[in-house]
Amino acid sequence: MASSSGPALNEELQCSICLELFTDPVTTPCGHNFCRSCLSKCWTDTQTCFCPLCKDKFSRRPDLKINTTLRDVVQHFKEKLNLGEPEVFCDFCGERKQKAVKTCLTCPSSYCETHLEPHLSVPRLKKHKLINAVENLEDYICQKHERPLELFCRDDQTCVCLFCTEGEHRNHNIVPIEEESQKKKNQLVQNQIDVHQMIQDRMKKIQEIKHSVELRKRNTEVEKSSSVELFTDLIRSIERCQSELMKMMEKQQKAAEKRAEDLIKELEQEITELKRRNTEIEQLSHTDDHLHLIQMNLSLYSHPHTKNWTEIRIDSDVSNVNSLIRALTELRKTQETLNEKLSQTGLTFVQKFAVDVTLDPDTADPYLILSDDGKQVSYGDIKQDVPENPKRFDESLCALSKQGFSSGRFYYEVQVKGKTDWALGVVRESIDRKGEIWLSPENGFWSVILRNEDHYKACESLPVSLSLRENPEKVGVFVDYEEGLVSFYDVESRSHIYSFTGQTFTEKLYPYFSPYLNNEGENSNPLIITPVSPLLA
Repeated sequence: MASSSGPALNEELQCSICLELFTDPVTTPCGHNFCRSCLSKCWTDTQTCFCPLCKDKFSRRPDLKINTTLRDVVQHFKEKLNLGEPEVFCDFCGERKQKAVKTCLTCPSSYCETHLEPHLSVPRLKKHKLINAVENLEDYICQKHERPLELFCRDDQTCVCLFCTEGEHRNHNIVPIEEESQKKKNQLVQNQIDVHQMIQDRMKKIQEIKHSVELRKRNTEVEKSSSVELFTDLIRSIERCQSELMKMMEKQQKAAEKRAEDLIKELEQEITELKRRNTEIEQLSHTDDHLHLIQMNLSLYSHPHTKNWTEIRIDSDVSNVNSLIRALTELRKTQETLNEKLSQTGLTFVQKFAVDVTLDPDTADPYLILSDDGKQVSYGDIKQDVPENPKRFDESLCALSKQGFSSGRFYYEVQVKGKTDWALGVVRESIDRKGEIWLSPENGFWSVILRNEDHYKACESLPVSLSLRENPEKVGVFVDYEEGLVSFYDVESRSHIYSFTGQTFTEKLYPYFSPYLNNEGENSNPLIITPVSPLLA
């Protein structure tokens, strides 16, 4: 068909159960279309009727009518795309051959309506096997006995003729081909229903993952907003205190200057008075008029009454200033406390919670080799002869530690130097350890992985690619059980790699180690659990 809309329209006109073009299409109350026979089979032996596509349930069995409009569209489409019955012509017509309507597997020949009449009326011919007209007639005839393939051998899973059942298929489980065909159709219907359920489950999972990512995004935005608001308020408080302190200091300075002016004026007045007194005393001290000297103001003979200036200070009242300084100091202490709290997940802090962990040989995949002290794990080319137990991983190249933790905080370090692939983290105790595993928090894994030398990922529900400035040679793993936090650090550069936040832990957690494959010797170095040496701040 030349039209580009053909394949798309073909899908629209397909029954979602049998995946064929609709035959006698009917429409459910929820608006979906199915072949009437397909839907009837789905509702056989069931008390509750539901839509096979969207799973909507119906309180009572719907009275379904054939959708004549859709049926006509399907018929037109069949004719348009030549998807109907093949053009098979009658073997007995003359020059102008008519289209065959039936093929006789017994004769074997194809017949138009006119030449088919004897097969419908003559008793002997009525026993012949008739099918819809087909081109490849040889496919329906036993090549050995030249008889119709009208039986099915379930032992050998092949179509056979009646003569075959008397020879090599004798005593085999033989059924009519129609019966086997119906069984296969029923299996297809059930498989289609199962496939649709799997599709629905996966679409639901996609929505769950999207919702989880969106919820995490919103929580992150809220946390970022709260942090910004907290620091903004703190900065504003400091700026406000600084402003009040400056204003108070300016006010005290002006008060000190005013008081100094008043004191200077008073001192100048006293100096003037003392100079006048001194002049009088000077004059009297040289007079020869004894009577006048005696009769002068007796006050000149006593010490002048002036202010005791030794106790006078030009210091301003600094009590308010000191109060503001104390308030500012408290604010700075609060800021330092906040900064310390916000940086508690830093490497220097988390190293305080170092624990001694060793590898558990009962959990190690048979291809892994553990050192005698339980501190190193590497991949071996030969499968080890180890006892089977529920704790052991059997298809995932990983091992757990002997030590598990169900509260508090813990930290450990692993050397990954020289490796091109690895995985580290923690897992919950009840994880599935058999078969292949998918690293994600939903499956009980909180891990960071390296693949192909420089591709780092955090194994969230949807893996998060990590961009690191340099390849870590030693990785630190920190867990705060109550806070729901799992953090990873590059020990040498003292930098943060990634954190899983807002997790909920309800069972014991175990450190997790995977050295991965050797990659022809390029990744042969072991993972090494190393002692924690706290770095100087």
